[in-house]
Amino acid sequence: MAKDYYGILGVPRDATADDIKRAYRKLARQYHPDVNPDPDAQEKFKDINAAYEVLSDDQKRQIVDLGGDPLAPGGGGMGPGGAGGPFVGFQDIMDAFFGGTTARGPRPRVRPGADAIIRLDLELQETAFGVEAPLTVDTAVLCSTCSGAGTAPGTHPQTCDICHGKGEVQSVQRTFLGQVVSARPCSACQGYGTTIPHPCATCGGEGRVRTRRTLTVKIPAGVEDGMRIRLAQQGEVGPGGGQPGDLYVEIHERPHDVFARKGNDLHCKVTVPMTAAALGTRLTIKTLDTEEQVDVKAGTQPGATIRIKGRGVPHLRGTARGDLFVHLDVRTPTKLDADQERMLREFAKTRGEEMAELAKQGGFFNSLRNAFNGH
Repeated sequence: MAKDYYGILGVPRDATADDIKRAYRKLARQYHPDVNPDPDAQEKFKDINAAYEVLSDDQKRQIVDLGGDPLAPGGGGMGPGGAGGPFVGFQDIMDAFFGGTTARGPRPRVRPGADAIIRLDLELQETAFGVEAPLTVDTAVLCSTCSGAGTAPGTHPQTCDICHGKGEVQSVQRTFLGQVVSARPCSACQGYGTTIPHPCATCGGEGRVRTRRTLTVKIPAGVEDGMRIRLAQQGEVGPGGGQPGDLYVEIHERPHDVFARKGNDLHCKVTVPMTAAALGTRLTIKTLDTEEQVDVKAGTQPGATIRIKGRGVPHLRGTARGDLFVHLDVRTPTKLDADQERMLREFAKTRGEEMAELAKQGGFFNSLRNAFNGH
């Protein structure tokens, strides 16, 4: 009994060639074994592939319309098990619809290396004024035995016997669009076009080995936390001894005990007694590289800031420096002996501050009470 090829694709008997192609493409996406692991999908796709093979061929479709089956034994057609087989790769089907890949040729054994990154912890003094720091890095370096060739001494790569140096092999597969020529990387040489029968004993044919090495990096003055310094061609050597990548040194600035950094400016806190703030005094401030004398004016209030110009961090690209901001923390005594308390009360009395504060508070609370009482 002839199969209902129209029903398999879900199209009417008067469907156009474009209708048949669209229906097949939709079902191929759904049932191809490469994308649908269901065992039933394999049989379903065989029928879908066979149906499209028949209905996309005018002569075979005419046989179907007359009640025959061109794929039946003796029907003169190529069945699902015919040349090329029905199971072409899913990617080949997509390539047939949207354009296949052209021949790529052998891929090179020598390829550029990858970049590497390493963290460097520095003190504020070092990031501010620069430093030469030693680095120990683990990267791939050029194999000294084969100089990157990957072959044992006295030997050379040989042309692949399978792809004959092309790095890929071609196959012809039958699809609903006819014969499709597809190229795949050669499995014998992994797409290189050559093989290494006698690899280097040191690097195993890679042309590079991993090792630990030490180098010195010059940190410029003014770098900040999180910045990266690029060391050209100090990263990973590429496969086959390819050009090394770059090494990036990421700066991490350790917290300082005294100074907090904001850009090129520094901030610190200095505690002064209440009496010193009231009477005024002179402070000696130790900066990153000098000692500075600053005057605290009489009557200085808590939270006041003194700015010392040019005593911050040097600019990364310039000769100027940021500023140092000294934040004053006026400390009020918490414990007084009897004589100190007596003298402080007398001082407050002479200024009229104690009674004034009480009067102000009383006036405030009286006003608040009167407001609630409606007076």
